[in-house]
Amino acid sequence: MPAAPPPPAGSAGARRPASPSASASPKARRPTPSRKPSLRVERQLQRDGHGLLAGMDEVGRGALAGPVSVGVVVIDETVRTAPTGVKDSKLLTHRARTALVPRIERWAVAHAVGHASNDEIDEIGIMAALRLAGVRALEAVAARGVVPDLVILDGNHDWLTAPDEVGLLAFAGDGSDDGAGSVGTPPVTTMIKADMKCSSVAAASVLAKVERDGLMVGLGEEHPDYGWTLNKGYAAPEHLDALGRLGPCRWHRRSWRLPGVPGLPSPAVAGPDDPGARALLEPAAAAVLNEMVDPRDASVPGRAPDLPHLPHLTPLTGTDDT
Repeated sequence: MPAAPPPPAGSAGARRPASPSASASPKARRPTPSRKPSLRVERQLQRDGHGLLAGMDEVGRGALAGPVSVGVVVIDETVRTAPTGVKDSKLLTHRARTALVPRIERWAVAHAVGHASNDEIDEIGIMAALRLAGVRALEAVAARGVVPDLVILDGNHDWLTAPDEVGLLAFAGDGSDDGAGSVGTPPVTTMIKADMKCSSVAAASVLAKVERDGLMVGLGEEHPDYGWTLNKGYAAPEHLDALGRLGPCRWHRRSWRLPGVPGLPSPAVAGPDDPGARALLEPAAAAVLNEMVDPRDASVPGRAPDLPHLPHLTPLTGTDDT
């Protein structure tokens, strides 16, 4: 079967003002997984002076194969309540997630999904790859003139920025920085369960999940034995069984300890503060970012190495819990 063509580093878009949607504000002081996210956190941050906010979330961190993907949804003070049904992508069915994508894209000021390939994960480690995918998503919205004042990141660890790498992992500005270099990544605030509390983060998780699922369905058609159309590259029984019988393929993360596959190296990078991670990240990330171009040009190779280019809304099949 011919090799898949190299794809863009992600998808992106910006919108015109959209019509309001139904309210989804929770009534309790402490949102729980059963309650809907709202814009309460975002509105407070905007009152504090961060007018243009980006919600960001990742999918695919724990998969054995395929890319890690990071979604970003940018909102300003003019956006109304998020589209009805927006919540953490893990709490939605496949059908509901897919139906929400065009509504989220109309609602957001700008949106994008960035990817880091399995090869990049093997080369620089999962945390640096998350950062690279997040930077690609920010680069995509910046190419449309949208630079957020603050990023809301799900979880308690800021994997998007690192003090000793500011300026290396940076996204392009408007060219008016007087030659001082790229605009650095925006400030980040982390929040545990932000995807269950913040509409912008929940919306970002939906975009990232749908796009990565579409990529894995396409790769699953190339390699049907691993069951990726259903498990999306995670450690489901049929995936583990195929690994034991066939070994890894081109799209597996070979730096990981793949179950049932002896002799592969241990994960290359333990975490974002590991000295080996920094040594690998600096030349690798610089090389990748130096090649980045306008994300609207999907014909340029190398922007998301080795990932197939698939339609954003590729029809999906399979389970809804991966």
